[in-house]
Amino acid sequence: MSANADGPLAGLLVVSVEQAVAAPFATSRLADAGARVIKIERPEGDFARAYDHVVGGECAWFVWLNRGKESVVLDIKDAGDNALLQRMIAHADVFVQNLAPGAAGRAGLDSAELRRRNPRLVTCDISGYGESGPYAAMKAYDFLIQCESGIASVTGTPESASRVGVSVCDIGAGLNAYGAILEAVLARHRTGRGGGIALSLFDGMADWMTVPLLHLEHGGKAPARTGLRHAMIAPYGAYPVGCGGQMVIAIQNEREWARFCEAILGDASLATDARFAGHPARLANRPEMDALIAAAFARHDMDSLAAALGEAQIAFGRLNEVSGLSAHPQLRRAAVATSAGTVEIVAPPARHDDADRPLRPVPALGEHSAAIRAEFGSGEVSSDESAD
Repeated sequence: MSANADGPLAGLLVVSVEQAVAAPFATSRLADAGARVIKIERPEGDFARAYDHVVGGECAWFVWLNRGKESVVLDIKDAGDNALLQRMIAHADVFVQNLAPGAAGRAGLDSAELRRRNPRLVTCDISGYGESGPYAAMKAYDFLIQCESGIASVTGTPESASRVGVSVCDIGAGLNAYGAILEAVLARHRTGRGGGIALSLFDGMADWMTVPLLHLEHGGKAPARTGLRHAMIAPYGAYPVGCGGQMVIAIQNEREWARFCEAILGDASLATDARFAGHPARLANRPEMDALIAAAFARHDMDSLAAALGEAQIAFGRLNEVSGLSAHPQLRRAAVATSAGTVEIVAPPARHDDADRPLRPVPALGEHSAAIRAEFGSGEVSSDESAD
């Protein structure tokens, strides 16, 4: 599989000993931008290949996160395979790994040593809790980090905490890795030297939890779980509509609240009512406010309410199921080839004004093993040149 020669990262060679979600997310974005990404898989494959089999026998997670890569099967505990991997890294621009704690070092993949041998190398080590501290040796997965970081405590209903329905810790770590790798590549262009990046799922989610933490430590109280209501802004949440379904509205300032009172609640005087003047007052009197909103929404169906809210310039959204996303008029899709055939997935979020970037295929397990072993087996330099 040749890399996208027209992409902004064309010529960049990325070697990734990766599994699951966080590292594959980061490297999939590098591949989308034109980098050549060689994915190292154990003989049984990345275990994410077996999470499910819903896409014609392929895993939904794997299809999403491994497009545009080359798959080579290596047993990094085998001396010959490890030597081959070392030769690949010697020619690489970026090395990424998210193995279990301590596994990379035991396999001779210590990032500082790799950079000593190849000073232009950018290394990215992704872990659950970081390289040091009392939790450093603990295995970690997304749901565990959601609980440890406290995000589950601010998610759900007043009666019950809840897991966020997608793997936000993994995905957040992948985004952090992608951004940090790009920064390091830019720095190398200026200095001629690579750099080491270490990041963790826990640190990434702790960063996202800054506002609840500040509320606790400076305000004396963490935000409460409020289900489909914002914990600190009101009205900002879902309300039932007369003919079924729920509409979510968001009032961000007093100008919007005044328009909402006049146009939707039908009582302009509510805008200056002491019970509802400002977010703190509305939060304190939320039951009365919610009753007024529910009564007003009960007079509408979804379409008439959407029209009224739009006319009043009030931000709103329908509470959709996944089926609603599937049929959403704003949803953009892109085709990607897999072993099971071409699949339509959600298009990458960034839109580029120069040209569309077609997604390259999702590799079968070991699809490129023979070619990569031949390319790097002799120890000769790869024909792919460095990006800078």
